[in-house]
Amino acid sequence: MRIRKGDLVEITAGDEAGKTGIIKSILTKKKAVIIEDKNLVHKHLKPNQDNPKGGRIKKEANIAESNVSPVCKNKSCSRHNKGVRIRMKNENGMKTRHCVKCDSEITIND
Repeated sequence: MRIRKGDLVEITAGDEAGKTGIIKSILTKKKAVIIEDKNLVHKHLKPNQDNPKGGRIKKEANIAESNVSPVCKNKSCSRHNKGVRIRMKNENGMKTRHCVKCDSEITIND
């Protein structure tokens, strides 16, 4: 996959298009990601011991991996703080991700 947990990504399609967020988890079998506080849906709960009345909660729904792109944080890049395409480079036996526009390395958000 071209994205990892903790990456800052831009959503490119759907209701949340144009918004950015950090990846919370990756669903590899579905080829989807969950982004913090984005694509919220209501989940209806039946009454149980913890919640005797039942109700609704908001939770993040998954977004297809193809509908998000990593964000370039290089200030000299023409696509600064926007989604970019990436290419993989093999440097010193390690694969690294690089922005196509400015060739700077894409690192995990800290």
